[in-house]
Amino acid sequence: MIFKRKIYDQLLEWKQRSNGKTALLIEGARRVGKSTIVSEFGKNEYESFVIVDFMRPNQKVVSAIIDHPDDLNIFFNELSMAYNVILHARNTLIVFDEVQRCPQARQLIKALVADGRYDYIETGSLISIKMNVKDITIPSEEEAIGMYPMDFEEYLWAMDDKVTFPAIRRAYEEKRPMGKSFHETAMHRFREYLLVGGMPQAVEKYHETHNLGEVDIVKRSILRLYHNDIAKFAGRDAAKVRRVFDGIPGQLSKKEKKYSLASLEKNARYRKYEDAFLWLADAKVANIAYNATDPGIALSLSEDDTTLKIYILDTGLMISQMLGDRSYTETNIYSEIYSGNLYINEGMVMENYVAQAFAFSGRRLFFYSRYDIENSEARMEIDFLIRIGDKISPVEVKSGNYRSHKSLDKFKNKFKNRIGDSFILYTKDLMEKDGILHLPLYMASFL
Repeated sequence: MIFKRKIYDQLLEWKQRSNGKTALLIEGARRVGKSTIVSEFGKNEYESFVIVDFMRPNQKVVSAIIDHPDDLNIFFNELSMAYNVILHARNTLIVFDEVQRCPQARQLIKALVADGRYDYIETGSLISIKMNVKDITIPSEEEAIGMYPMDFEEYLWAMDDKVTFPAIRRAYEEKRPMGKSFHETAMHRFREYLLVGGMPQAVEKYHETHNLGEVDIVKRSILRLYHNDIAKFAGRDAAKVRRVFDGIPGQLSKKEKKYSLASLEKNARYRKYEDAFLWLADAKVANIAYNATDPGIALSLSEDDTTLKIYILDTGLMISQMLGDRSYTETNIYSEIYSGNLYINEGMVMENYVAQAFAFSGRRLFFYSRYDIENSEARMEIDFLIRIGDKISPVEVKSGNYRSHKSLDKFKNKFKNRIGDSFILYTKDLMEKDGILHLPLYMASFL
């Protein structure tokens, strides 16, 4: 099943603007839909297209790339014959799928773009991992964009719901409540999205079956794929990477959500595990937030990269990971979680969602944490910091029945000259109170 994806418009914009002057690299985790979208794009927007899948490559094509990089005609001839495709000047798209499996193909992009006959898109997972870029020159003719799991709006499109999200957008723009009935409907679809997640295979399974147990099987297969990638590509750090990845739900379930290395190993130091965190970020399977110790308009200037929080790229995957003590999670368990009858730390799920919503919109993730042993009044934790215009906005994620926002109040007082609007994302309807805009969680993507 082909789902509508927002990245398609970015591909169109690249094609029209670049006109063959650059290649496009689409980076993203495994199974987010990269191959599907470029196939659809090639089919719709070009007279012909060909996908060279380096997971299952044609050996004659690979030989032409490796053995004859200075004679592109050999490559084009082998490509045309191997895939039975006629190549049309300025109207053919050539896709290097999973290009990290053939670094020489990525290096060849410079010559291919200079040749100018065709358009080129590369897709890659683990594209920045050291072993996949060593001994090659990264082409400067390469533009890069990120692809992520389906966001909430794309999920609603997949469920044939074209009404809910436009209504949410109008309410946000007008800064007015949704109203009890519409808010309940929106939260119903939003909670459904959290459980299913945004991985296209999981969404397709739910569209077909509306059975969350069946969806769980799909999500677990994706998690196994990630574990296999760690074992295969993380080298000497594989054990540490897997330990960090598997520990994410446990870390987020704690009141203090900063990643505690002591949970991995007694007396562990960040330096020992730094490469593991960076590997997960480079593989796009995790989103990392750093503590901005002196927040200002340039949050990265006060970034403490030894104090961090780590989130899984997709909340649906995280829920399956949380329930990983058994090989299968029955549909009724999901139904109980959805109904709120079975305890699950809702706060960690919601915070992971906000992290992925911000990451999907292109934001780097920052938070603020201050711990003062001698003065408890100086302690504060702000879930996220974002820049809007020339001001910093603190963002807190709360459950629907929260009673106070002490950290937010202290943060606003301490940094009042640097702060713009303040936000609380929670499960109730939009309202403004105490100078803070309270937004339902399904509006997080607008920030």
